[in-house]
Amino acid sequence: MKKKFSTSWKSSKQPRKQRKYKANAPLHLKRKFISSNLSKDLRKKYGKRALPLRKGDLVKLMRGKFKGKKGKIIKVMVKTQKIWVEGIQVKKQDGAKVNISLRPSNLQIIELNLEDKKRNNSLKKIVKEERTKEKKELPEKKLEKQEKSEENKKNQNKKNQMESKK
Repeated sequence: MKKKFSTSWKSSKQPRKQRKYKANAPLHLKRKFISSNLSKDLRKKYGKRALPLRKGDLVKLMRGKFKGKKGKIIKVMVKTQKIWVEGIQVKKQDGAKVNISLRPSNLQIIELNLEDKKRNNSLKKIVKEERTKEKKELPEKKLEKQEKSEENKKNQNKKNQMESKK
């Protein structure tokens, strides 16, 4: 099997090919693989379902032994697609505590680290795009409401005529 990454690859049902794609992907694509879903209030605020994880984000564990615990991200390894969270540790046989590596799919972002200017700007762009989409959709929604109200009036008139004939 070739170890080279295929840029023309679209998708496959075969798990081995999916694993190969993820394993041989370049780092700029692997960065997108370490994204995690946002909490409901952040989804409303930014209009996005998921964002790539960053050091300093506050996350909640959704699966596993530490389910429900919250903590800040200490370390993100893009190459191995692993995340380490503050306070999520296991005791070793000799008594020492060791941080556990987690998969991004098992985490949910509760609070974003907004210290990075690039991330801030990209999130502001997302919010602006959402608002412009809403403004464009508003006239269409008004027309739909007017059409519905006209249909309701017609239906009521028909009902009244049917009742008067009885």
